[in-house]
Amino acid sequence: MNYLNWRGCLFATGTLLCSGVAFGALAQPVVINVIDVAGDLQVSQPAIEKFQAEHPDLVSKFVFTQATAPELAGKLKAQQDAGHVDIDFVLTGNDALAAGMEQGIWLDILPKYEAKFPNLKERYLPGAYLMQEMAKGQAFVLDWNPSGPLLEYAPDRVKKMPDTPEALLAWCKANPGHFMYARPANSGPGRTFVMGLPYLLGDKDPSDPIKGWDKTWAYLKELDGCIEYYTSGTTASMKELADGTRDIIATSTGWDINPRYLGIVPEEYKIATLKNFHWVGDADYMAVPKGVSEEKLPVVLDLMAYLLEQKQQAYMYDHGYMYPGPAMKGVTLDMAPQDSQDTINQFGRPEYKSLIDDNPTEPPLDNKQLTAMFDKWDREIGAAKMKK
Repeated sequence: MNYLNWRGCLFATGTLLCSGVAFGALAQPVVINVIDVAGDLQVSQPAIEKFQAEHPDLVSKFVFTQATAPELAGKLKAQQDAGHVDIDFVLTGNDALAAGMEQGIWLDILPKYEAKFPNLKERYLPGAYLMQEMAKGQAFVLDWNPSGPLLEYAPDRVKKMPDTPEALLAWCKANPGHFMYARPANSGPGRTFVMGLPYLLGDKDPSDPIKGWDKTWAYLKELDGCIEYYTSGTTASMKELADGTRDIIATSTGWDINPRYLGIVPEEYKIATLKNFHWVGDADYMAVPKGVSEEKLPVVLDLMAYLLEQKQQAYMYDHGYMYPGPAMKGVTLDMAPQDSQDTINQFGRPEYKSLIDDNPTEPPLDNKQLTAMFDKWDREIGAAKMKK
């Protein structure tokens, strides 16, 4: 006897069929182990937990852990080589996604399970779909923002903000140690600052950091001369801005709004852009490692499809961490929880709408080029000045 089970899957003679693929039947609810290397749980955890509340027959509980992006690929590869994967669901940015793609650790979800994820191009916002294409069927964009490059500054200490790369360099040289950006391999604002420079400087190929960034690498090396050190993550740079150690730092839309909401950065601090900049998009993804058990895999796929629905996407407004946040079309602020609406209304900036509407958005580097950029930056720029 056949009968429909959860969300379009079919039980047929004791076997679970999802998108035409057979899985073993669920004997009991499963524990799903989630690892977050992007800081995305503060955005998506309420929607993930909502899935468990609505489907207690599928998930008995979620176990959440966090780690840094650089350590994830090696950790998962070691588990896979040992034949024992204990991570079922990954929240990651471009950094760990790219490293994992290089090492072949992600499950190829598309096209095998595409019936569970229909019409993605029509459903995703255009900028989010640029990011989705970069995942090559191995992950899904969960939340998205145009990111940067943006600068954040203390208006009581910086009376005239630089508005070109050349002016920023001159300001940095005149005020050594007072400008900072975090290590690109572990910071969304850090990498979008670096990836935005080829557009600002007129490099010959912004998509090729090795052969096409001559002006950018020369600029970064000169800028390095007036930077005291590089923090290993974004939060530390925010704290240094707030305590007066730095006066200007690289930020993004979300890293502007959320730390001011949290009280890490004073509410009155401002953002600025450089003339004729291009947005470089950023996103957090959800991915599945190879080696997840057949018992858990259909549940994880169902969770992913659930999180792409508009009702769950409205949670991605959160408290501005990935502003705007939702990756799918048709998700408006009035659909979000009231506390999210209150945060955006208080800490959002009216200028963001025109900045987003009036400036082009580019995809970030693809996985191979991103990995190459991280490696070159670590070796040639940050090696001697990384702060643990």
